[in-house]
Amino acid sequence: MLKIRKYASIDIGSNAVRLLISTITEPENKPVTFKKTSLVRVPIRLGQDVFVNGYISDYNTSRMKQTLKAFQLLMNCHKVERFRACATSAMRDAKNSRALVEEIKEDTGIDIEVIDGNDEAAIIAATDLHELIKSEKTYIYVDVGGGSTEITIYKDGKTVASRSFNLGTVRLLNNLVSESDWKTFREWIQEHTKGMSKIEMIGSGGNINHIFKASAKKLGKPLSFLYLSSYYQLLQSLTYEERIAQLSMNEDRADVIIPATEIYLTAMKYSKSRTIHVPKIGLSDGIIKYLYNEYKDVN
Repeated sequence: MLKIRKYASIDIGSNAVRLLISTITEPENKPVTFKKTSLVRVPIRLGQDVFVNGYISDYNTSRMKQTLKAFQLLMNCHKVERFRACATSAMRDAKNSRALVEEIKEDTGIDIEVIDGNDEAAIIAATDLHELIKSEKTYIYVDVGGGSTEITIYKDGKTVASRSFNLGTVRLLNNLVSESDWKTFREWIQEHTKGMSKIEMIGSGGNINHIFKASAKKLGKPLSFLYLSSYYQLLQSLTYEERIAQLSMNEDRADVIIPATEIYLTAMKYSKSRTIHVPKIGLSDGIIKYLYNEYKDVN
């Protein structure tokens, strides 16, 4: 008997807030399939408030409430059975985070979990990432967000090291990343990839997805270090307005894409990776899979 479920995830990031609604199809005696039914992204940029001033402004608090009310209505319209809302770096650092979580729950009924970097990495690991990880190869997985970058190193099909760094695109735009932060990032990668050869990178995040789409590469084919370097030079040669007009970027993508590319290139350089796979996975996908695995464990 065919079973169809609707699950949703809300990812409250430092740059944008996203709602992903997925249709989960469970055919009898066949593999379960996950299809993205709806994806809504609202660029609130909470990190602009938090990383500069330490708290979320009244203006963005109001925008958050309106956005989550709209998300609740969309979930109701789609008849979503289960959902989970997770907030990352900006909400972790905000002084008024706890009060805002309580206000939003009272206003919308949505209970936000403020997760740490380890939780974030664990949720992402629940995605189809494992299908990419071949046991005979070594990988460095890099997820770049607005407030933080999560790195996991896989060898022989197992996780050998993982860490979250306060190195994000919105922080970089606001000159809130020190040379010491960069040094820690570079040295950690060098230390944990020492002695490893032929490391391949896996990248996730909206910016690397945009770059992959621009490359016109077929899904499953990696980008080269040379291509990413060339694209970075192109980005730097254009003004903010030119990136919007000539490269078809959204306004909130056209500024953060440069620091994001810098992070990926730095990780590739210090891990000596020559290729980067872009599987289009992230926290939102991980939350859906996490919810489904949780459901399967109790049924």
